[in-house]
Amino acid sequence: MTKDGMNYAPKGKPNPVVEKGEFQFAAAALDHGHIFGMCNGLIEAGATLKWVYDPDPQKVAGFVKAFPDVMPAESLEQILSDDSIRLVAAAAIPSKRSELGNQVMRAGKDYFTDKTPFTTLEQLEETKRVAEQTGQKYMVYYSERLHVEGAVYAGELIEKGAIGRVIQVTGFGPHRLNAPSRPDWFFKKEQYGGILCDIGSHQIEQFLFYAGCKDAKVLHSKIGNYHNPEYPELDDFGDATLVGDNGATNYFRVDWFTPDGLSTWGDGRTFIIGTEGTIEIRKYVDLARDKKGNHVYLVNKDGEQHFTVSGQVGYPFFGQLILDCINRTENAMTQAHAFKAAELCLRAQEQAVFITEQQVQVK
Repeated sequence: MTKDGMNYAPKGKPNPVVEKGEFQFAAAALDHGHIFGMCNGLIEAGATLKWVYDPDPQKVAGFVKAFPDVMPAESLEQILSDDSIRLVAAAAIPSKRSELGNQVMRAGKDYFTDKTPFTTLEQLEETKRVAEQTGQKYMVYYSERLHVEGAVYAGELIEKGAIGRVIQVTGFGPHRLNAPSRPDWFFKKEQYGGILCDIGSHQIEQFLFYAGCKDAKVLHSKIGNYHNPEYPELDDFGDATLVGDNGATNYFRVDWFTPDGLSTWGDGRTFIIGTEGTIEIRKYVDLARDKKGNHVYLVNKDGEQHFTVSGQVGYPFFGQLILDCINRTENAMTQAHAFKAAELCLRAQEQAVFITEQQVQVK
């Protein structure tokens, strides 16, 4: 397990849903290491990675080392003009993801972006229009659910009715900062969007999915910079409370305070309360007991159960996405869901109280 969340790129067992060469895709904008996990998932599901493009030759060289069969493209236009390319996967600087996605969709291709997909509500509204006009997909790599077997398995348990109707989801998403290894854009609010917009997007997406909400309202949110004055635009802490359209509630906390001694980049956990039971997901580590992740704890009328599901569940999202692109279906994730999670993280960030400002006083 990597200690650096920016380069977390899970690998699973190949489970192709198409023949070799049947579904070709390209990678572009290699600004975040999540592009490696995105491409791993698609390739394991049978997709063929044909092109890669980034203006930085060093990034391209590193990518080719990881995926030696890929061909470096001379320009983005070379990818967009290739009729054999069905999907473009990209991990641009967050503030540029919308613009790139619009360009890809207007070229008649589906787009698969790293989270967070937008940094402003204006970007979201423009991309909604482009998606509707073109009929193309703007899919989002919400990896903390889609690329974690424990999170996938929890969803399967809920779907089977193991805990009844979900009424509350609590999420914790601590990350290791590794500040010296981060690019400049990571510390600029206009470019990364803020902590609730960025890594908070994982948490809100999980709430909507597990609780079965089509919409939700942000009741309260707050952000702060407790320990990184040299990066004044960095939110190193954030949390929020939401209520869904079906009455389910959510609280989540995200931060950049993973201790150096932790064996992985963050002790990500999710707690789910249902009317007939509870689930806890220990995603990346079982603290001080097992350095492997994907532990799922279930308590319901049948008693207490502990599942270790690494290598047992796989990552069905990627195969479903490929088939959705081919068949124009929405089994992997609906467009409405992807956009709603993005909207709510933007609203949480926009209305957040900045709690570490000197003039904030507790009365």
